[in-house]
Amino acid sequence: QVQLVESGGGLVQPGGSLRLSCVASGSIPRLNVMGWYRQAPGKERELVASILSFGGTNYADSVKGRFTISRDNAKNTAYLQMNSLKSEDTAVYYCNVKRIGASSSYWGQGTQVTVSS
Repeated sequence: QVQLVESGGGLVQPGGSLRLSCVASGSIPRLNVMGWYRQAPGKERELVASILSFGGTNYADSVKGRFTISRDNAKNTAYLQMNSLKSEDTAVYYCNVKRIGASSSYWGQGTQVTVSS
């Protein structure tokens, strides 16, 4: 089992920044991919960004150039630096981790990000 705990969400004005953190614990696969997903009210959950345990990142087109995903393997932690936030970034952000090639994965409880003036 793997447990994920997200933090760092909150209320921010348009154009502002937030940094989300996700700490993983438990039986974490050595080769894994950690990702950030988000779900806005009335919409499906979507991938925001992902990062492999040995590097390599992937971003949704809507956040390229504004968001940066990173990880500290020694701390089993993934980060999502979000800059130039827009109202359409408002959502619950979820952390996810899975073994590379696996079909099942683990989810955190989510953290709310609200971008509003």
